[in-house]
This record gives sequence, structure tokens and C-alpha cells, in this order.
Amino acid sequence: MIVGQGYVGLPLAIQAAQVGYRVVGFDTDAERVKRLQAAESLSPDVPEEQIAAALTDGLYLPTTRPEDLAGFEVAVIAVPTPLRNGAPDLSAIEQAGLALAPHLQPGCVIILESTTYPGTTEDVLGPVLEAASGLRAGEDFHLGYSPERIDPGNRLWTLQNTPKIVSGIDDASLKALSDFYQSLVDTVVEVAAVQDAELAKLLENTFRQVNIALVNELAVHAQQLGTDIWAALDAASTKPFGFMRFSPGPGVGGHCLPVDPTYLSWQVRKQAGGALRLVEVADEVNAAMPAYIVRRLAEALNRHGRPVNGSRILLLGMSYKPNTGDVRNSPTITIARRLVELGAHNETCDPHVGDPIAVDVRVHHPRLTADTVAASDAVVLITDHDAFDLRLVEDHAPYVLDCRARLSGTNVEHL
Repeated sequence: MIVGQGYVGLPLAIQAAQVGYRVVGFDTDAERVKRLQAAESLSPDVPEEQIAAALTDGLYLPTTRPEDLAGFEVAVIAVPTPLRNGAPDLSAIEQAGLALAPHLQPGCVIILESTTYPGTTEDVLGPVLEAASGLRAGEDFHLGYSPERIDPGNRLWTLQNTPKIVSGIDDASLKALSDFYQSLVDTVVEVAAVQDAELAKLLENTFRQVNIALVNELAVHAQQLGTDIWAALDAASTKPFGFMRFSPGPGVGGHCLPVDPTYLSWQVRKQAGGALRLVEVADEVNAAMPAYIVRRLAEALNRHGRPVNGSRILLLGMSYKPNTGDVRNSPTITIARRLVELGAHNETCDPHVGDPIAVDVRVHHPRLTADTVAASDAVVLITDHDAFDLRLVEDHAPYVLDCRARLSGTNVEHL
């Protein structure tokens, strides 16, 4: 049983079906389930033929029906954990627990994979399951936490070969989780305390958030000082020890980086009465990058004798990361909205996104053409999909603000 069939739950469900488990993929989104029932993939990591094979073999049942939850031996909760007014919203975890509780049986295993703050598994999910089922965690059923490490679109590190952290509220729960994941992935890493495993996930993403903020802030000031942050990064990256490269960009997106570090900061303030100052400053730096991109673009247009108002701006890349269609918290959305406020006529191009979704644009071009590029007053490369013909952009764009340092030419400026 996998509760949640998004970027985390769907790959896990299909992987489990491929090794022979009978998997129920439960989701409250009726449209998502309908598409999965038609073998339409909603993840760049799951080919549609794999879903079709699992459906044909009777090993995968996408459903919205609570009654289909009955009879499970292992249930994995992989539901969203967004922020609401700056605080963690665990309602989806609580609702998943309430849905599973009537079907709990002695000896079954409940696993939380959703990213959250330390203490959630034992202090939130456990009590919900116990109160609604009458069973006791650790006595009647196993309970543990295994943080998801899905990186959508990553062809090198997949669900199967990325080491999987597992933890349990007691030794028996830890063994149950370890046995389950050993049947799915190459390497299982056992962590004795559940809260340590929960913290490990936040630490991984906070590490990235802080280091991206560092290079983003350096990029802003390097440009003001007349130095080249990209040349400096290339030079520093030749050091074989003590340095790990992070590249600047238009901001951070997805579920992880804009959300997870804030979970940790929120908990520290609530429980310890202190502040993770470095994390909070990193959030501010990265959140400010879309506004900086708009300012750089406005300055460039002014140099060419054009105001932003009335200019035709082509934004390349709607998703937050290359080679995926994931637009969650994408910087492109913020950039587009700011440009609209200034009177720009936005157009976007993204071969991985079917429609403009919530982005305020006038026209959406799934394909990049010379005519589209040439008709623009400015092109902004936000997400560097492999499918983009960058030479075409170099040859036909009157001006390019390149946020990824992928293009060159007299008409190109780098972030």
C-alpha cells in the first residue's frame, strides 16, 4: 500500500510491483488516479510501459477508494507536507493515518516517507494510528521512518541505487523496515533513532539550500564588482579536496529546498527558542533571486532603449529543474508574475510542460523556433533543458539573460 502517487509514491509503487508485490496506489486526486489507470505516467522516472505492465499483471491498482486500503501488510505514506503561513502543514499525514487506521492488523508495517521535522513519526503519526485503531505502535504493529531521496529526472541516481535510510521506533520495527526496503533497493542504511533519520533528510536539503544561497549572493555582488562568478567557480572546482561546486541560478524550486529548511528552522524556534540564522538568511537570499533576475533584465532593456512595459519577453523553462515537467515553486512563476506587473508581454517555452499552468503568460510555445526567438525583445534562459537548441538562441535572440551560463556571444549576459 502506497498512500500518495506523486513524484515519490509513484516510483516506489511501480518498483514494488516490479519485484512482485501486489501494490495499491492510493491518492485522493481523482484526476491523477484516472490518468494512472490509463497507464499515463506522471513522473519522469516511471516509463508508461512500466505502469501498463504492472496494471496488466494485476500488481498495481491506482485508486481513490478507501475500501481498497483493506488487507495491507506494509503501508508507505508519501504525501505532501507543505508550509501554511510559515508553519508545517501535516494534515495530509494525519489524514493518511486516519485512512489506514481502520485497516491496521497486528504485525503490519507503517512507514512514513514524507519530509517533516524530527518527532513527527512518533508524536504525530503514531498517536493518530493508535487512537483510530485501538492498536499500539511497537506492540501490535511496526512503525518507522524512511526519508525519500527521489531526484526527478536523475538518470544516474535512481530509487534503486540511491542508499535508503531506514529507522524504526523499536528494534522489531527497524528490522521490518529494513527487510522491506532491502527487497526494493541496493543499499539500506539503518539509523537507530527515528528522529535522527527525520533530521538527516532536513540536513541534506538544508545543506543544498545554504550553499546555493552562498553562490547566489556571490553572483549578485560579483556582477556589481565586475568579476565573473562562473569563471571563479570553474577555477575553484579544480581543487580536488575541501570544495564542492554549487552553481547560482534564478532561485530554488520544487518541494524540498523552498520548504524543508523552513521546517527545521520552525522547529528550532518552537522547541528550542532559538534561531537557525544561517538557514533563515539562506531562505531570504534564494527567495530574492527572481526579483534580481527581473531587475537585471529591466536594466538590460533600458540599455537597449526599451522599457519593460510593452516588451516581449521569452522565458525558457517553466519547470524548476532541467529535463522534468515539475513546476512546483518554480522561480519562473515568480519571474513571470513580476514581469506582468511591469507591463511585459510574457511568453514561455518548455517542452516538458503541457500548458502554462499558473504562470501568467500570453503565449506558451512547447517548441523553440527561430521565429519565436527572433520576435522577442529579450530571452531569459531559466531552466536549461537538454531539448533546447541553445545555438538557435545564440543566433537569433536580440538579447539573452542566461541564468545558467550555457550560452555565449555578444548578445548574451550571464547571471
